[in-house]
Amino acid sequence: MAKTSLDAFKEVHTESKIDTNRKVRVGIIGCGWIAGSHMDAYLNQPDVELVAGADLIPGKAKAFFEKYGLTDVKTDYASHKEMLDDESLQLDAVSICTYNRQHAEPAIYALKKGVNVMLEKPFTVTTEEAIEVMRAEKESGKVLSIGFQPRLDANMQMIKKIVDSGELGKIYYIQTGGGRRRGIPTPFGTTFIEDETAGLGALGDIGCYSLDMVLNAIGYPKPLTVSGYKSAFFGVDPNYVGYVNCGHPEYAEKFAVDDFAAAFVRLEGDIILDFRIAWAMNMDTPGDTIILGTKGGLRIPSTECWNGSVGGPMKIYHEVCGQQTVTEIPIINMGGPGLFERKIRTFLDAVKNGTPAPVPSSQIIYNQAIIDGIAKSAALGREIEIEIPEI
Repeated sequence: MAKTSLDAFKEVHTESKIDTNRKVRVGIIGCGWIAGSHMDAYLNQPDVELVAGADLIPGKAKAFFEKYGLTDVKTDYASHKEMLDDESLQLDAVSICTYNRQHAEPAIYALKKGVNVMLEKPFTVTTEEAIEVMRAEKESGKVLSIGFQPRLDANMQMIKKIVDSGELGKIYYIQTGGGRRRGIPTPFGTTFIEDETAGLGALGDIGCYSLDMVLNAIGYPKPLTVSGYKSAFFGVDPNYVGYVNCGHPEYAEKFAVDDFAAAFVRLEGDIILDFRIAWAMNMDTPGDTIILGTKGGLRIPSTECWNGSVGGPMKIYHEVCGQQTVTEIPIINMGGPGLFERKIRTFLDAVKNGTPAPVPSSQIIYNQAIIDGIAKSAALGREIEIEIPEI
């Protein structure tokens, strides 16, 4: 391999200076457990003022902010609309940390109010909801960024660098996914497993990360068709070990989403995507992620508990001077701020500088369309075409 090709795989670290003279006034909508990660990240930013919070449960927002020692934050709102209607807040941005089925409505309302939005993943539950959010985004001209922090991992970025370098040639097949042997997220109550709150299970929680890992690497080609399958054998079983350990076998009666899903997706550019994801399965992993190209193949090791990370050194299988060779790409230890903090920082920079969203809806709409397409295809029991209207 030529030296110039290897140089393309080098990690370059840059530091940006934060202008603390201009503060970003931020509110949080939805004060559950994921909001804590947003709060931790915001508190580490020297140019942020946390000014408001809202939650559907009375008193929850107030208790949430007081837990972090913030007693002068306005939280006496019955809904996100009341908070966003309060012009005295002079909000610049909001983090939307609600359960899945409540992603679209506050995002649309915030954008229409001229407020920038950091929206937790998944984008929405359905493609139709995501389209409505994007229409509000387009009309507002504000920043809408989706919460895919694994994309900011240097190892994830390396995958894209390898593809962009041309080392793999034309990409024609991708196998991806991830799983947990026993990992239904019931320690956080039932909002992840009930249809009225979650709408999607493993598909929306961790499946979206698997898709972003590979779709971002290959430039997010448009999905054309999908043949999907989903099941819930573990989630509806009161003897599931997670329910037993937390003392809530009754959760099985509430489980109404997927704990496993798989799909065969055709993408533009004559690329095939073979996908599988699991919250629970009788296996340690559903397999490594594999990207096959005409010049080389890339193996990305899986993890036993999938959370959107690379499980070990990646390997490129290719030919050098007519000899079959394997090139190992060492794991990059980034150091510095964690991925969640980087997610918040890149969002704030986009808000302050008027630059594009770090994780734009124009890409994630394809991610969402695949997830929604898998659910719809599974319900119909056949392959379906994916249609995304112009926005």
